[in-house]
Amino acid sequence: MKVCENLRIPRHHTFRKDAGRGKSSTGWFYGFKLHLVVDDCGNILSFAITSGNTDDRKPVPTLLKKVVGKVFGDRGYISKALTESLAEQGVEWITSLKKNMKPVARDTFDTLMLRKRSIIETINDQLKNISQIEHSRHRSLTNYMINIIAGLVSYAYQDKKPALDLKTSALVVI
Repeated sequence: MKVCENLRIPRHHTFRKDAGRGKSSTGWFYGFKLHLVVDDCGNILSFAITSGNTDDRKPVPTLLKKVVGKVFGDRGYISKALTESLAEQGVEWITSLKKNMKPVARDTFDTLMLRKRSIIETINDQLKNISQIEHSRHRSLTNYMINIIAGLVSYAYQDKKPALDLKTSALVVI
């Protein structure tokens, strides 16, 4: 979630101590990252906010503290050490592979669920556009965080959330 345009980074003073430069799939930004844990019904189970330059894998153990079962993540969360530590908690960590990685044998269900991971992008889009958690008019960190929490609460009260409609098993996507 960017807090200002890239051209204004040197002049931006409000979040100078807290925000950081990061890179997403759409390019470089200056701001924060919102990490979400979502179930198959589209409900937010857990979230974390980190600066833009924080490693994506850092908040994962905290986010998944009370989760058991299969968790699907994107390529930014790939880590052998993280996979092993989560396995001790009872979490099966499943991520897509990078181009230079060897193929891994997976169940058909796991492969299909990795394709359905785009649900998290839909939720992020709704948070940014409907709940308006991303804009550059904040003048204090407190106001910024209150706006994000209010957006998450408003999303929780939506009647129709993006969901996978799985009836038999619980699924967590990060």
